[in-house]
Amino acid sequence: MLDYVAQLTRDATRVTPEHHTKLRAAGFEDKAILQITLIASWFNYINRVADALGVGRD
Repeated sequence: MLDYVAQLTRDATRVTPEHHTKLRAAGFEDKAILQITLIASWFNYINRVADALGVGRD
C-alpha cells in the first residue's frame, strides 16, 4: 500500500492497473483501494495548498 501511495504522491499519471492488482493480491478490495486513493489524494491536495499559501512556514 505504501508503494502505491508513494507513486500516487510522486506522479499519479504513472499509476497503472498493475498497482491495483498488487493491492488486490495483498488483500485490499476495490472499496479499500478507492479509500486509500481518496485519502492520499486529499492529503496531497491539502499539503500543496498549504505550501502555495505559505501556511506553517516560520
